[in-house]
Amino acid sequence: MTILYGYVGARVIAPFDISGVSLVVYWTVIVLLAITPIAGMILRSRGLENLFIDSFLWLGFIGMGLFSLAFIAFIVRDLGWVTGTLSFNILKTITSSSPSSIQLDPGRRQFLLMSMNLGIVGVTSLLGGIGLFQARRKASIITQNIAIEKLPSEFEGLTIAQISDLHVGPTIKADYARTVVDQVNALQPDLIFFTGDMVDGSVDRLSEDVEPLRYLKSKYGTYFVTGNHEYYSGAEQWVDKVHELGMIHLENEHRILKKGKASLAIAGVTDLMAHHTIKSHKTDPHKAMRGIPDDMPSIMLAHQPGTVELTQGLSIDLLVSGHTHGGQFMPFNLAVAKAHKYYAGLYNHGTMQVYVNRGTGYWGPPLRLGIPSEITLFKLSSVEIDIS
Repeated sequence: MTILYGYVGARVIAPFDISGVSLVVYWTVIVLLAITPIAGMILRSRGLENLFIDSFLWLGFIGMGLFSLAFIAFIVRDLGWVTGTLSFNILKTITSSSPSSIQLDPGRRQFLLMSMNLGIVGVTSLLGGIGLFQARRKASIITQNIAIEKLPSEFEGLTIAQISDLHVGPTIKADYARTVVDQVNALQPDLIFFTGDMVDGSVDRLSEDVEPLRYLKSKYGTYFVTGNHEYYSGAEQWVDKVHELGMIHLENEHRILKKGKASLAIAGVTDLMAHHTIKSHKTDPHKAMRGIPDDMPSIMLAHQPGTVELTQGLSIDLLVSGHTHGGQFMPFNLAVAKAHKYYAGLYNHGTMQVYVNRGTGYWGPPLRLGIPSEITLFKLSSVEIDIS
């Protein structure tokens, strides 16, 4: 955060002749903007949750998003500037005299820097506005066909709607949750999977805001697994609330869905980091799959896609996860892609398929640029469908 805000603050002010009280005021504002999101999250973690803190975090997260975009823009600008300067100096070195046409006097240099700064501020503000609109609009419906060779004919065409990383909290409230519920119900899915990070905050504060989730409708029910943010927000209380909302919570366990003589196993594990908060919640895919025959088709819900590294020796056909948000906005998706082996969409992990939802809500900066919020609709079949 220090590098992010400090670098952008220094680059914006560089071309201007500001000193004295004005300089102190300028850097005080920058420091306050940097502190705001951190302070807001700390206050919420200490139990101070109210409208003022939510507004405080709105300001802080919007600032964080704008400074993040500006940081990338200034990095690109400065790399270009350094490259140009080096090229100019090399040209002067290898020629007897530099052409006057490529000389840049201090006044012109100052004007150019000021113009570029204003341009960067303007463009990042515009992108921030577009990103805010994209984050707050309806989630995209992503249809994903899944072929499971051993799928019984009774489950041919089974549809599953996946929600993940809704993050009901300081900036996402009941209105957005209600919109998500309406979208999911309109799909008329056979099953609903909720792969964690439902909330950012306590049950006491957010109980009314998650109330719309009670009205999720499907033929065979809604299955839920915890994400890392449940453990920041009182996981045991939220597990109780999930049950009260009518969802089926899977804590390193499975359920068998039967249709006639056919069976489909639905397993679920706790978040990878759960044991740091509640030791008994340590994720255990082997325990979740215990007792499921290898010839029975199976799907596992796991918040983090990194869970695949713990599934050696298990016969899992599909693992559905979230957590990464797909990077949420460009170009940070590139960093997320480096940090996670699987970060958005469908992958093959040996004989297992892995799907990573890009997040139905967002976390932190209310920005979505190039990576839309997502509700996934899986359609199961026993043969691969050619969609080319």
